[in-house]
Amino acid sequence: MNTIQSGIGKARGTFPRAVDDGVSKMPERDDDEIDLLALLSTIWRGKWLVAFAFMLSVLAGGYYAFFVAVPLYRATTTVIFEGDDGASISGLDSVLGGGQASPAKITSELEVLRARGLMGKVVDRLDLSTDPEFNTSLRTPGYGDRLKRLITSALASLAPSANAPQDVPEADADRTRAVTSLLEKVTVDSVRNSLVFNISATTEDRRKSALIADTIAELYVLDQIEVKFDKMQQATEWLSERVVELQSDVEAADEAVSSFSARTDLVSVEGLRGLERQLKDTRDRIASLREARGAAERRLAALEAAETRSQKAEAAGDAELSQLLSRVTAGRPETELAFDRQFERLLDRTRADLQRNTQQLEAVIQAEASLSAQIEAQSRDLIQLQQLTRVAEATRLLYEHFLTRLKETSAQQGIQQADSRVLSSAVVPIVPSFPRKSLILALSGILGLILGIALVLLRELRKTGFRTSDDLERHTGVVVMGQVPIIPGSKRRDILAYMKDKPTSAAMEAVRNLRTSLLLSNVDNPPQVIVSTSSIPGEGKTTNAIALAYNFIGLGKKVLLIEGDIRRRTLNEYFSGGPKHGLVALLGGERSLEEVAFRPDTFEADVILGDKSRTNAADLFSSERFRDFMAQMRTQYDIIIIDTPPVLVVPDARIIAQQADALLFSVRWDSTSHAQVTEAMRQLQTSNIRPTGLILSQISPQGMKRYGYGGRYGAYGGYGGKYYEA
Repeated sequence: MNTIQSGIGKARGTFPRAVDDGVSKMPERDDDEIDLLALLSTIWRGKWLVAFAFMLSVLAGGYYAFFVAVPLYRATTTVIFEGDDGASISGLDSVLGGGQASPAKITSELEVLRARGLMGKVVDRLDLSTDPEFNTSLRTPGYGDRLKRLITSALASLAPSANAPQDVPEADADRTRAVTSLLEKVTVDSVRNSLVFNISATTEDRRKSALIADTIAELYVLDQIEVKFDKMQQATEWLSERVVELQSDVEAADEAVSSFSARTDLVSVEGLRGLERQLKDTRDRIASLREARGAAERRLAALEAAETRSQKAEAAGDAELSQLLSRVTAGRPETELAFDRQFERLLDRTRADLQRNTQQLEAVIQAEASLSAQIEAQSRDLIQLQQLTRVAEATRLLYEHFLTRLKETSAQQGIQQADSRVLSSAVVPIVPSFPRKSLILALSGILGLILGIALVLLRELRKTGFRTSDDLERHTGVVVMGQVPIIPGSKRRDILAYMKDKPTSAAMEAVRNLRTSLLLSNVDNPPQVIVSTSSIPGEGKTTNAIALAYNFIGLGKKVLLIEGDIRRRTLNEYFSGGPKHGLVALLGGERSLEEVAFRPDTFEADVILGDKSRTNAADLFSSERFRDFMAQMRTQYDIIIIDTPPVLVVPDARIIAQQADALLFSVRWDSTSHAQVTEAMRQLQTSNIRPTGLILSQISPQGMKRYGYGGRYGAYGGYGGKYYEA
């Protein structure tokens, strides 16, 4: 064991003071770090609690799986979707078969399979509203159902009357409950990347599950046929109405064509084209007549403009006139008159030709206008006739089409096919699908392990005490000199008997270890005055003081045990036959040492008890009389042990410790909290006092084994059984 601070007080009774830097502590670990080894060690220490939680959870799961859970049987019917019943009836092939189904269609069919309407048909077909499994009102109510009904009734009584539900017929309510329950017991899913649906029903009866799954598939297929039949009926009725309407429209259109033809003079398209050719010829003739009239006008103008006979002959271009001109030029006067007469005849003939051309042109222009008007009228009539004819033909084609569709639809009314078919019917299950006992047991075991580990960690987190000397030393920075197990005894006086009767017990060996550590703490100057204290009452400081005194007696030392806790006075519960007066009377000068000190039976040490007094204990121990008393006792006794009050209760321990050589601070195992020890150390530090050593007292060997420490620590280690007396 590490040596403690040297220089423990000399004979004058001074106690070692704390160093300036306060209580030294070991380096603290970062709170954010997770020590996996420490975590696993903690779980391993609680392995029995984890094992107990595991076994308890497995037993609970097994009890539920084998005795409580109601077996449920699952049956599955497989259906394949093969077509699309949404195709138009405009073609015969679309009526007889479906096209490729889209993802949206697959999703829609899944919802149809899950619809309340289809489930209602199943309920009606199988009369499930009278089955207690589906109609909860027919079941014998259990405690949970009774409590639920009681709460529902209470809430209904508190609800406003305006919100009260309307009265529903019992038959409808039963059917609604059955449909809701059936929806909860039926699952429908599609096989990935396929058009296959799996319809599964889970009930308490294996045959019922198969029957429900098959019935759902059957009614689903029948529903598709019924839907198609209804659509076919609607289509037939609609087509019949349209055929009648179109027949009337055809007759009206034909009548319009006949009436128009009767009241108009129509030519054929070929005749109209002949008129158009005739009009073209007329226009060509007009053009030639205009050209001829122009030529006549130019000839007449040229003739009228000529003044001399040579100009006239040139303008006329007449051979006879040219011969007459040559004669007139030769000096033959009789020809002049012939020339003039011939020129006049040519001029009159030219004028006559111009007049005739003009008359012909006017006649041809009038004929062209008449012909154009005739063609225009004929064209309008022909266009109107063609339009009426096209309307009649279109109406007749539409009528023939709808008439054909009506005949096809009527012929298909008895051959509707469903878009789905059953691939495989449900097989009556042999083994229930629930509960899966192996899975429940496995999950229960896992849950038990998690719960056990959680309890171990929770217990570790809620730990407020110290279980090992390492924890105590790490927290305080003070060495632990002793680890003392619980000394058995129903009464305090039984502890003395145990010390005498069991000198080689684990507890007494632990006290001897404490005594040895205390003496070796300062080999050159062993402590003479020893103070025993603690944080709060009940930590075993008095028992440790008595046991330590008993062990010093074994070394042949002259020992004095003083009860410094005069407020509580507990030593009289250990020793009987003590004097009436004690330490207070001695320090007050009312009694001598011989009168207050006594030696109990079987205890070879002098004992000074406390006694009742109105004097303040702190003032008493701070007095000069107490210091003189302690100096005197140092000369008379080898070892003086003082049992003092707890540090956190009264200041007496800090005052008495000023006259001591060593202070032993007792900490109750797994009980005294960290905060209490920290506060006690702080108060000692404020008085410039540092404990010589700590005692981890009242250790429970069974508790240490339960926490997993039993094989490694001190007198309660697993190996101690061969060395200690039971």
